[in-house]
Amino acid sequence: MSKTLLVTGASGQLGRSVINHLLDTFKVPAARIIATTRTPANLADLAARGVTVRAADFDDPASLAEAFQGADRVLIISTNELAIQGKRREQQLAAVAAAKQAGVAHLLYTSMPNAEPGSPVLFAPDHYDTERAIKASGIPHTIFRNGWYDENLFMAMPQILASGQWYTSAGDGAISYGARDDLAAAIAAGLASDTSASTTYTLTGPKAYTTAEVAALVTEVTGKPIQVIQLSDEALTEGMKSAGLPEPIARLLVSFDAATRVGGLGMVTDSVEKLSGRKSLPLKQFLETNRAALAG
Repeated sequence: MSKTLLVTGASGQLGRSVINHLLDTFKVPAARIIATTRTPANLADLAARGVTVRAADFDDPASLAEAFQGADRVLIISTNELAIQGKRREQQLAAVAAAKQAGVAHLLYTSMPNAEPGSPVLFAPDHYDTERAIKASGIPHTIFRNGWYDENLFMAMPQILASGQWYTSAGDGAISYGARDDLAAAIAAGLASDTSASTTYTLTGPKAYTTAEVAALVTEVTGKPIQVIQLSDEALTEGMKSAGLPEPIARLLVSFDAATRVGGLGMVTDSVEKLSGRKSLPLKQFLETNRAALAG
């Protein structure tokens, strides 16, 4: 294979991990990799390894079209623009249009599980509309529906361990947590492949866990007890607002619990292993490896 591979958002955690796997796991020559970012100076280390670094801003469609020139297979990593509803959708649709304009041969995109209409997750429409735009573009494509990262536990777990209480509205719903690096390895494998077929993969960890089961694992690893307290969506939202979170962010976070409660984040697949050839890291092992990060 001699195709040129491009990764957007390359200075982010997922983007960097994908590029590292391209270089180190799948031995793709650096000269065939393009990394794009709003801040090229942040990728000086990749440039030093021979990766081509280009400026690309999702708020500047012209910069995207220019950055995508000469790229055969382009991975669009979904942006982290969540503060303004619909902004991410606008950015990503611009990226799909830019890929079409640049003559990209295969388009890859990081979405979310069960993004179809009806998902409680407030930003699910951003992903679903991007998926539809990709399919409508006529470009052969691979869509990765990324499950919930293990690392997301670091956002709230320090506060949970400090108080000993985990407030949730997820009920008995489960999440198939997966390590970000495992998902990145699968994505890199898909990007580095020769396939031109259009495919959708849901990438997950090896098992789904309820909030109570995660709390028990964290307690086992840290020795600190956690009481899981189930609330309604509205009560949880009000509690987050009282803790200082802006209402839009609180409602967004609660929408994840609502999706969990109805089974939207609990699918388990073996796509990570099939694509990357490596087994997914069990959640307990991840927690043990990152014990210090749990406490913040």
